Parts: sequence; C-alpha cells; structure tokens
Amino acid sequence: MEKIQVDGLPLPQRYGAILTIVIGISMAVLDGAIANVALPTIAADLQASPASSIWIVNAYQIAIVVSLLSLSFLGDMFGYRRIYKCGLVVFLLASLFCALSDSLHMLTLARIAQGFGGAALMSVNTALIRLIYPQHQLGRGMGINSFIVAVSSAAGPTIAAAILSIASWKWLFLINVPLGIIALLLAMRFLPPNASRSNKPRFDLPSAVMNALTFGLLITALSGFAQGQSLKLIGAEIVALIVVGFFFIRRQLALPVPLLPVDLLRIPLFSLSICTSICSFSAQMLALVSLPFFMQTVLGRSEVETGLLLTPWPLATMVMAPLAGYLIERVHAGLLGALGMAVMASGLFSLVLLPTSPSDFNIIWPMILCGAGFGLFQSPNNHTIITSAPRERSGGASGMLGTARLLGQSTGAALVALMLNQFGDSGTHVSLITAGILASLAAIVSGLRITQPRIQA
Repeated sequence: MEKIQVDGLPLPQRYGAILTIVIGISMAVLDGAIANVALPTIAADLQASPASSIWIVNAYQIAIVVSLLSLSFLGDMFGYRRIYKCGLVVFLLASLFCALSDSLHMLTLARIAQGFGGAALMSVNTALIRLIYPQHQLGRGMGINSFIVAVSSAAGPTIAAAILSIASWKWLFLINVPLGIIALLLAMRFLPPNASRSNKPRFDLPSAVMNALTFGLLITALSGFAQGQSLKLIGAEIVALIVVGFFFIRRQLALPVPLLPVDLLRIPLFSLSICTSICSFSAQMLALVSLPFFMQTVLGRSEVETGLLLTPWPLATMVMAPLAGYLIERVHAGLLGALGMAVMASGLFSLVLLPTSPSDFNIIWPMILCGAGFGLFQSPNNHTIITSAPRERSGGASGMLGTARLLGQSTGAALVALMLNQFGDSGTHVSLITAGILASLAAIVSGLRITQPRIQA
C-alpha cells in the first residue's frame, strides 16, 4: 500500500503543494476569461467572422463541462495527483498549439484540448486540497482556492488587455507554457498520493458518453439561446437532452459507484450545498454580465468608468474568501453561507433601487456588499461539499463542485440574454432583480443545512 500522510502534509511540503494548485487552477480559470477580450483581435488576425470566432470561447467551456465528472471519477480510481499532472501536461501542450494556430479550425481544436487539460485540473483540485491540509485547517485551503478562482475570474479581462497592449494575442496562450512547466515540476515534487484502494471503482464508458452528451447538449442549448440561435435548433437540443439525460440518470442509479455522483446527492448536506452553489453562481453571472450594459446604456457611464465601478466586487471577494476560510473552523458553514448570500442579495437589491443619476459611492457600496457576501459564502460552501463526501469519493465531490459552478455561470449568462431580448434596456434591471431572488433562495437553502448532521470523513 502506498504511504500517505493521513491528516495533511508537513509544512514545507504543504506550501509547495498548494503553490502548484494555485498556478494550475489560476491558469485554467484565466483561460476561460481572457479569450473573450481578445476575440475581435483573434478573429481579424485569422480572417474569421465574429459569429464563428465565438467557438474559441465555447470550445473551451464545452470541453470542460463534458469531461469534468469523468476525470474526477478517474481521479478516484487512479489518484488525484496522477490526473492533475496529466492535466498540466495536456494544458501546457495545448496552450502551445493555441499560440501556433494559423486558422480558426486549428485554434478551436487546440482550445478543445486545452479545455480537457483544464478540466483535469479543476476536477481534482479540491480533492487534492483535502489531502494537503489537515482536517482542522481544511477551511483555510478552501479559502485560498476560492480566493484564486475569484481573482482569476475577475482579473482575466484586465490581464488580457495588458498583454494585448504590448504583445500579440498568441502570448495569451504562450504565457501558460513556462507557468505549466513550473507547476508540473512542483507537482512531481510536492503533491501527495491518494491511499491506494483495494476495491477500485470500474470506469463505465457508456456513462462517460452519456454524461458528455447530457452536459454538452445543456451548455450548447444555453449558449445557443444566449447567442440568439434558431428556436427550432434549441428545441431539438432540449428534446435530445431530456432523452439522453433520462437514460443517463437511470443507468447511474443502477451502478454501485456512479459517474454522476447520485450516491453523494443522496446525502442531504451535499445536495443542499450543490443547489446553493448553482444558485449563487447563476446570481453572480446574472449580475456581472448585466451590470456593464446597465452602467453604459442606462446610466451612461464610459467603458473605463464601468470597469472601475465593477472592481469593488472582486476586491471584496478577495478580502472575504480567505477570512471565510478561517471562520469555517469556528462557525457553522450553513450559517456563514446563509449570511453571505443574504449580504449579496441586499447588495443586488440595492443596485436595483439606485436613483436615476447615482453617484459613484451609490454604486460602489452595493458592489462591496455583493463581493463580500459572495466571498463569505463560497469558501464554507466548497468546504461543506468536499467534507460531506466520504474521503474515497473526494474526486466525485470535486467534480460536482466544478460542474455546479459552470452550470450556474452558463445559466446566468443565458438568463441575461433572455432578459435583454424580452425587455430591451430594462432587461438589465430585470436581470438584477432575478439575481437578487436567486441569491435570496441560496440564502434560504444554505440556512436549511444548519439542521443537517455533519459527516466527518
């Protein structure tokens, strides 16, 4: 049996291990955000139409969503460290191919490969944190992880703009190569192994195919809807999704260790935490996508002013996420989550109630409330998702955590498109109201967890 540190890594090794997680997850999240800013530049350089260049973004996102649960299952089978290292290799090679691409087709294929590499990193990163940190300090590890995801998501457009101002778009991807090599060297030296298992779960290929089809159809239908595609096509995708999804779930219920972790979803604490995660990320995306439109078209602010006025949100999240990681060791996660989502909801409703010509301060303080509330919620919620699963199913829990985030973000973006199509300029207002309602719902569901017994793995 492979030797493993039972309760976290000793300190020097722990720093090296968490550094490789930080580099890997920041690259994976950043690459989902930076391409948006560069789309016009890339489309012009590759002589592609604006509509077809959307696939540079979609290919990455869809590749992650369709493979996340399968890769987390493989992590439970073969070890999280092995999957993470493979992910780093695929990600840095795919990034190199992205930079070398001279056509839209080549870049799209490279982005698909990059998405699979990113999915491998996202699928097991929180499972690895469970091995890196002692049980009583796990909240701190989750706080660091939430902090890195928040910073990477928020800083993506700024970093992309900075790189594009001094270099070609190819450097958006080339920068990942040296970072990936550093992360890989750190991973080989510092990442801990899983305990070997005598009863390894069997990988079910039909489940993997049905999983890819189910989530692929869901994200394609949502993004197609957001981009105003034909309703007949979207309807056909939804029908196919329902049919494939029905057989997929039926198969999962019959398997002893399912790919879609229905065994974990039977744990009330786990399923409640996943529901709150989807609601919170939907609310966040509804707000962050609609606010630039609101500030520019309704309030008449410039692009620069809009960027500056949005900044307090991620800054407040950055401050609050590590603090929430410390608080989880002392305060119940359900209570922290409910409080965080209530604070975020109050910030969102404050934005809805802004006067006709608000001052900068009128906008900034609700933004701080939104960011602080989200940061206070996210670390404890992720901590609960991971710790409510048995230790040998940490991969499945980690995969569901990432899937919930991506589903919430995709749903939020599609809802903004619906509101703008239905209500025109006032659609931004309706989007913010919807975000506030979803955050309030997340607060209520999070509060229900206070009555649930905690499962210590």
